[in-house]
Amino acid sequence: MSVSLPRTASRRLPKAVSVTATPQPPARRWRLPWPLPALLCWALAWGQWLGLQSLDLGAGASFTGAVLTGSALALMSPSPWRRLMIAAGFPLSFALSGLASGWSAGWWLLPLALLALAYPVRAWSDAPLFPTATATLDGLDELVSLPAEARVLDAGCGLGHGLQALRRVWPQARLEGIEWSRPWQLLAAVRCPWATIRRGDMWAQSWHGHDLVYLFQRPESMPRAVEKALCEMRPGTWLVSLEFEAPGLRPHARLHHPGKRPVWIYAIRETRPGPGSRALPTGSSVEPS
Repeated sequence: MSVSLPRTASRRLPKAVSVTATPQPPARRWRLPWPLPALLCWALAWGQWLGLQSLDLGAGASFTGAVLTGSALALMSPSPWRRLMIAAGFPLSFALSGLASGWSAGWWLLPLALLALAYPVRAWSDAPLFPTATATLDGLDELVSLPAEARVLDAGCGLGHGLQALRRVWPQARLEGIEWSRPWQLLAAVRCPWATIRRGDMWAQSWHGHDLVYLFQRPESMPRAVEKALCEMRPGTWLVSLEFEAPGLRPHARLHHPGKRPVWIYAIRETRPGPGSRALPTGSSVEPS
């Protein structure tokens, strides 16, 4: 883990330091080479189809169940393009098999309807589903001081991976999540029963009452997040962004575990943008000025 702190004019902050921990060799994981995971997921989707057919549930219900199975398995892939290929494999192979001859054209709108349900049009400008790795935020509590039972918000929580990573760091915090997609919100509530997860627009909900707001957004939406944080968050609170920097704000610290995305930490009391302020290049280390 590497931690970099920039020097600021405030005497309350310690002198900039850089701490590097020698990473332990990661546990060896057995992984199937691509495209074997896709072939396995397609086979499972077809198995679901055959199993539902054997129960005499009808072609439509069997097709829907197999599509949902393939889509759920696709979420396990780390790459968005591979997720798309895995999810689309069963419907495309089903069409090419000729089993769908004579079907109503409406059935072929089902995958698009499921996609629209998972990713409503209103959420297309936000980040897609990119989960936060489990240990990415470990050590954040050494850089950010929060009060007891602090309110911590994961804005755009998806399936709750970020909430689980935050809970590893602050198990006593009051964790909250907000997610626009109804399916993801429901699944996150099941995966994180100890958190308060609401369906809503992260941009419309006020961030004023939270001690820390965590984001995993896109570079294009970070200026909007900065404006919202500076307008709504109280002095002494924190904005934490995974991977992407906040344009115009000076980081309080940068947390980076080997092999994982960097975490940019901003103290609201110190990060009011001034004349000539600029964002650092993405991926760069923050060193004393």
